[in-house]
Amino acid sequence: MNSFLFSLNATVPVFALMVLGHFFKRIQLINDNFAANANKFVFKICLPCLVFQDLAGTNIRKNFDLPYVGFCFFSTLASILAIWILAKRCMKDRSEVGAFVQGAYRSSAAILGIALIQNIYGNSGMAPLMIIGSVPLYNIFAVIILTLESNSSQLAGNRSQIRAAFVNILKNPIIIGIALGLLASLVNLRLPEMINKTVNNLAVMTSPLALISIGATFEGRKALAKKKPTAVASFLKLVGLSAIFLPLAVYCGFRDQKLIAIVIMLASPCTPASYIMAKNMDGDDVLASSIVVSTTLFSSITLTFWIFLMKWLELIQ
Repeated sequence: MNSFLFSLNATVPVFALMVLGHFFKRIQLINDNFAANANKFVFKICLPCLVFQDLAGTNIRKNFDLPYVGFCFFSTLASILAIWILAKRCMKDRSEVGAFVQGAYRSSAAILGIALIQNIYGNSGMAPLMIIGSVPLYNIFAVIILTLESNSSQLAGNRSQIRAAFVNILKNPIIIGIALGLLASLVNLRLPEMINKTVNNLAVMTSPLALISIGATFEGRKALAKKKPTAVASFLKLVGLSAIFLPLAVYCGFRDQKLIAIVIMLASPCTPASYIMAKNMDGDDVLASSIVVSTTLFSSITLTFWIFLMKWLELIQ
């Protein structure tokens, strides 16, 4: 019973904010414009501040865990390549392949992952190191796969888009926040108190504002579209990858915050950014939105299960 209550206390408050966001939208307390601007504000300002603050306040020389970052990197890379190969063999529509692949591997690792770990441990814990190992790959391969699997793009355009994608990755606010946080930690930078408090005030807004805006943009009816590929992608995202890589993580000796961060990396719902990218890169945006909605809906059950299982097995505290 204690393990079950632990898992509920970890996940319910997070998903409750998403439900409240949807409720506020239904009663017209907030609208689509608010949600869109809130998402942009969190992505460009709050989340980079949070990642910067957590990394800058950590002795990275002492705490940087290369085997852990390497595990996150190689498990993410293996997941992407395996799903892409299988999708190309089993799916005929090239635009569906791109949306399916990124929907099956791409997690809300930054926003939802940090929210869950903060709710359990009071800080973002190992999430920044997990982000270093996985999120750059999410973005790089999402652009490459959507570009190469597009029905209308030509090879020359593909190369141009891929070059532009790598530039955009370097300009990504989360990547910039990570880079600045790592630099601040390495040189032991200490900001003036007034600046530090300002950064902290922005950082603490990240999780609640992001979760409310996600709930406000939730459109359940879209989950009914393209049921078969949606179901397969959702199963891989929420159950399949975790069933393969979690035992390996345990075998490698990862516990507590490290293991929770890996669960988030593997089993959190697909990020809404995948829909935006599919829509703007000639992919199957209907399938992409369907996977986002389905994984968001069912992750409240599957994430609770994974956390309960780890607590029951005494792998986390």
